[in-house]
Amino acid sequence: MKFWLSLVSVMEVDQLVEIAKYAEEVGFGGITCADHLVMPTRIDSKYPYTPDGEVFWPENTPWPDPWVTLATMGAVTKKIQLMTNIYLAALRDPFTAAKSVATTAVFNEGRVRCGLSAGWIKEEYDLAGVDFPSRGRRLDEIIIAMKTLWTGEKVSHRGEFFNFDALMCPAPKEPIPIWCGGDSKPAIRRAALNDGWLPTPMTLSGMTQAAEYIRALRRSAGLPQKNFTICFAPAEPISEGLMTGAKAIDIEDIIVIGPWIPSPWDIQHWTDHGDDFSRLEIKKKAMLRYAETVIAKYPQSAG
Repeated sequence: MKFWLSLVSVMEVDQLVEIAKYAEEVGFGGITCADHLVMPTRIDSKYPYTPDGEVFWPENTPWPDPWVTLATMGAVTKKIQLMTNIYLAALRDPFTAAKSVATTAVFNEGRVRCGLSAGWIKEEYDLAGVDFPSRGRRLDEIIIAMKTLWTGEKVSHRGEFFNFDALMCPAPKEPIPIWCGGDSKPAIRRAALNDGWLPTPMTLSGMTQAAEYIRALRRSAGLPQKNFTICFAPAEPISEGLMTGAKAIDIEDIIVIGPWIPSPWDIQHWTDHGDDFSRLEIKKKAMLRYAETVIAKYPQSAG
């Protein structure tokens, strides 16, 4: 198993480097950062993953650039994998997105995954001057464009949104895996056509059905199952049965929302009543408890 620590809404940006170092120390195999380019002062869009459509993070949550953040974390760690979960690439042009990802990968060879999604906040797209209804098609084209630019060669691209003849360096030495997030049919289809899937938290039963569905999509597209990764963020308590069930459906990557972070899927507690989550010591305590209770029981997978 590989356990990914998801830092989806950490208020204390100055603690992120120490969190990454400690996560590697206690046995997490990867760390992920979320992304918003800009947060509108008024949001009418409904968050698609809660019953009331409300987000679970404070309005003043900081959203540091994920690639700058991951590159900084990479500089103080040695082996932990680095991934966006997720990066709103469609809010950028393909050159900005490709250069940010590639530069992080160059400085952290073999440790970078690019997790992408189209996003859900229309007002964020409006602020950036990017058409919201076509964001999925735009993201699909940006993925193609980035892969082309990452070759480090002179390339041409002709598409619905972008047309260019360009050369971008530095280029990564090896292909950067692209994992796609989201639970909508277009999002799952996008993931099936790339290298991995980052779904929202779900039960093992739901994950079993979802894994069968997305693998069927790959088969119908003539794509191999080998080297395609499905991540699992459990929406039920960690147990021997759950972990055995995950392995039975060939899932080796587990997403863990920071074990001190209150969320809609906060069903298993790793802190004590009254703990001050703003303190680094409390975050470390929660990570260590998770590591000793869960990670220590299941060998880490390679890569």
